[in-house]
Amino acid sequence: MSWISVLGAAAAASSTASYLPQVIRTWRTRSTNDISLGMFSVMVWATTLWLIYGVARGDVAIILSNSICLVLSGTILYFKLRYG
Repeated sequence: MSWISVLGAAAAASSTASYLPQVIRTWRTRSTNDISLGMFSVMVWATTLWLIYGVARGDVAIILSNSICLVLSGTILYFKLRYG
């Protein structure tokens, strides 16, 4: 594995993991008052586009990381829509 692949994997893991604290907090508290609906709407859209891009390129790292990010950001967006 080249250093550039390791760098990409580390970046993907870090950006994916960044959603976990917010998902856990929102799940536990059922509170989304401090979450921007606009920001997470755009984030879900952007992640969907990245996923499509990864599929079109056949890039497994982009596909995996953005699939997980889409689930996590989609969960936060769902909570925002459900709990306000």
